Amino acid sequence: MMRTHLSGWLLLNVLVFGCCFADAAELAGTRPNIILIITDDQGYGPIGRHGHPWLQTPHMDELYDRSTRFDRFLVSPTCSPTRSAIMTGRHDMRNGITHTILERERMTLDATTLPQILKSAGYVSGIFGKWHLGDEDDRQPARRGFDEVFIHGAGGIGQAYDCSCADVPENSYFNPVIRHNGVFVRTKGFCTDVFFSAAMSWIHSVREERHPFFAYITTNAPHSPFLAPVEYRQRFLDRGFTEEQAGFYGMIENIDFNIGKLLRKADEWNLLSNTVIIFMSDNGMTGGGSGRPGVPMGKQPDGTPMLPWNAGMKGLKGGPDEGGVRVPFFIRWDQKIPAGRQIDHIAAHIDILPTLADMAGAKLPEHQVEGRSLLPLIENSAAAWDDRYLVTHVGRWKTGANPDDFQWQGFAVRSQQFRFVNNKELFDMQKDPGQTTNVIQDHPDIVRAMREYYDQWWKETRPLMVNESAPMSQTRPWHEQYRRQLESTGIPDWLGSAF
Repeated sequence: MMRTHLSGWLLLNVLVFGCCFADAAELAGTRPNIILIITDDQGYGPIGRHGHPWLQTPHMDELYDRSTRFDRFLVSPTCSPTRSAIMTGRHDMRNGITHTILERERMTLDATTLPQILKSAGYVSGIFGKWHLGDEDDRQPARRGFDEVFIHGAGGIGQAYDCSCADVPENSYFNPVIRHNGVFVRTKGFCTDVFFSAAMSWIHSVREERHPFFAYITTNAPHSPFLAPVEYRQRFLDRGFTEEQAGFYGMIENIDFNIGKLLRKADEWNLLSNTVIIFMSDNGMTGGGSGRPGVPMGKQPDGTPMLPWNAGMKGLKGGPDEGGVRVPFFIRWDQKIPAGRQIDHIAAHIDILPTLADMAGAKLPEHQVEGRSLLPLIENSAAAWDDRYLVTHVGRWKTGANPDDFQWQGFAVRSQQFRFVNNKELFDMQKDPGQTTNVIQDHPDIVRAMREYYDQWWKETRPLMVNESAPMSQTRPWHEQYRRQLESTGIPDWLGSAF
């Protein structure tokens, strides 16, 4: 979604008060374990602590309370782009990603990834859930630095498109077939429960080894189809929600349950004092199961309608407005990172890699990373912090189209104060966080500066969109490999430990 702008025209020195906690100790080079949890399509709004009126998320709320929180944390409008930015520390389009399918979700092979960088500092890495950065063999996570791989294919369980992007045929959220270190296995249970169980099994196996670990838990939930175990969706159905809406919110409460299990095990295994735990989502809230603005979803006990709730923001997943790209970002490290503190500086997915590399004492690859390490703010919430421009582009133009025809569509430029959208709207995000009033006529100098910056950004980025002329694959790698295994050895049951 974004790229940094280290301009000197505005120096921010904002003091953000937490809950009377001291600032953190110096964290660079401390080599903690890292657990990064990223949910799919949840967005910012559906969390109890964010004021959601009917969701119950006690364990996300606990993370909120025990974390330093970046409250204006921005990602990309859709999933593959955000994931590539996390993996590389640079804008998704600079990784060749301009879509989520049609060979344009494949991350360039020229990038050095986060687990590869952490490996240079002695880490082992595992991924559990969704990858969505290429289903071809050379794009798979085992070839991009991960030591343990437990994933579904494509962008969702059971998805398949007329290209290489395709999961196991007819796969299901319940008892899904998962690819574990190159071998397809049949699991038992709901997909989110399975992914967390696999992650906890792996963490348990490596926790006492001499090297630190990076666990990347990346659920496909609450992405469509909106399915949840009956015990999580029934109370929403009882209140008048549709099946899809009950499935969406039920999946979130199931994720919350699994986060609770993980936190309990981390405590039991004495990991909380030497492990960084991060919780976030990959893009803004979906407009599918969550409903559409202004359209009632059900009724309160007193009969009043319940309307979709997204913290008062404009936009949803797939759009360049704040509601399409703002997500939670909670970072917890007991006794090291202050609990209950909120940081209001804008930050982004491109900052995750340099931040974790900084903690790990790992060297960054040259000429790749555009994000900033957030450690100065994590260590001292009053640290000087230069303003910058962060760029969003929705992409998703038709395959074969000229990307230059879409330069000035579906984009935004964000600074600490302003969001410039689609070359025609400017919003003062500090005075008007809901984007209700276009102030473009009042700030011609700001608009000019943002236009010039974005135009230069596009010119630099355009040659790196390396997938635009890629032919559609005539094969689906996961389909072919699944069929060959089915015919030769069959699909064994997964024997991982249950937690």
